[in-house]
Amino acid sequence: MNQLDFQGRHAVVTGGATGLGYAVAQRLLASGGSVTLWDRDAATLQRALAQLGGRAHGVTVDVAQHESVRAAVQATRGHAGRIDALVNSAGITGPNTKVWEYPVDAWRQVIDVNLNGLFLCCREVVPVMREAGYGRIVNIASVAGKDGNPNASAYSASKAAVIALTKSLGKELADTGVRVNCVTPAAVKTAIFDQMTEQHIQFMLSKIPLGRFGTPEEVAAMVGWLCTEDCSFSTGAVFDLSGGRSTY
Repeated sequence: MNQLDFQGRHAVVTGGATGLGYAVAQRLLASGGSVTLWDRDAATLQRALAQLGGRAHGVTVDVAQHESVRAAVQATRGHAGRIDALVNSAGITGPNTKVWEYPVDAWRQVIDVNLNGLFLCCREVVPVMREAGYGRIVNIASVAGKDGNPNASAYSASKAAVIALTKSLGKELADTGVRVNCVTPAAVKTAIFDQMTEQHIQFMLSKIPLGRFGTPEEVAAMVGWLCTEDCSFSTGAVFDLSGGRSTY
């Protein structure tokens, strides 16, 4: 593992109890920092904290609820005193079905978690970073936000919006010490696959020239660097982790 310098820094990782968020937390801890995991599943959160050790803290939070996010910011600052990095990893896929058959409630839920939740986290954490004069925000988007996966319209639309939000916020904060970037992984085999049909999983695999899915550790390596001071001249940018799938 290449060494990243996150010494003395503290990160918030949403959806941090499992999947990509958990892998990112592991990488930041290995890089010398500390983390607060935000997750809505209290039991899974406690198991993750037990595995990660003493430099990991946790807050039970529903990112789609404004007051929950505000309370989580206060709790995190009370414990850590600072938020140097925010990794927005919380997300859901929604059902695999056609637009004209897509359940309206499921559409709203995907947008609420993947887009509105990310907006709320940025909205409440950015003032903390601006006050400190420093910060790194990394949003987990998806190659689906570039290409538009069939039978995944809500997920694709939400991730396209995450890319656009990243670009907007990066420009808004360009005159500060806060950098905002996103990553666009192709499919990475995590527990989120449990929300997908096998047909959809095979469709995603067929689009990757490397012929395999990514690993959480590969995503965490890129995200970890984007959380460091070394990422100083990139903002509002999109970093691919697609195994060759992305063409722009």
